[in-house]
Amino acid sequence: MLEISGLHQYYGSSHILRDVSFTAPQGACTVLLGRNGVGKTTLLRSIMGVTPIRGGAIRLDGVDISQLTPNQRAARGVAYVPQGREIFSRLTVEENLLMGMAVKPAGKARSVPSEIYEMFPVLKEMLRRRGGDLSGGQQQQLAIARALVSDPKLIILDEPTEGIQPSIIKLIGEVIKSLSRRGDLAILLVEQFYDFGRDLADHYLVMSRGSIVRQGLGADMDKDGIRDFVAL
Repeated sequence: MLEISGLHQYYGSSHILRDVSFTAPQGACTVLLGRNGVGKTTLLRSIMGVTPIRGGAIRLDGVDISQLTPNQRAARGVAYVPQGREIFSRLTVEENLLMGMAVKPAGKARSVPSEIYEMFPVLKEMLRRRGGDLSGGQQQQLAIARALVSDPKLIILDEPTEGIQPSIIKLIGEVIKSLSRRGDLAILLVEQFYDFGRDLADHYLVMSRGSIVRQGLGADMDKDGIRDFVAL
């Protein structure tokens, strides 16, 4: 489980995150929604340790990881699929996947699990192809697979539907559902596509002006009028 308590973050004198608190439980998909510029990416960077927090605590399975470096957090089981994918364009698909396994402790298996190729068959077909030669949808599948091979406790996905064709959006949605059903993984999904987020959410969070302003069960999103909070 991910637990965020009283998180504050500043850029210079600008107060970006304001007393942010929530949990993302194991075996569930927690969807974070909000318009552009409300602090969602800053929150993810803070969870990953890329941006040091100025107040509050970040806990994973009850252990405070607030002061750990990004690589230490990755080794503890935090995986991140960034907006824009950020795969290694000059490395092959296989090399990208092996890079995702670099955080595993010495002695752990270093081969890509077969279930990764079951989730994303296209990656097995393109193992020797360079990441930069893949389509946007294929790169997104590679980015998610690269995160999953680290065997994480928490996976964070930052707008995985951005710029992706509908068929791949559907595939990614099915993968997220299967991961949630597996029960051993906490999923934090940041999304602006309301329908996609609603269909996957066990729990929802709405961010506005650096704060969590609404939260509840995914099944209640329509009843709670959450679409109005994210509509442009």
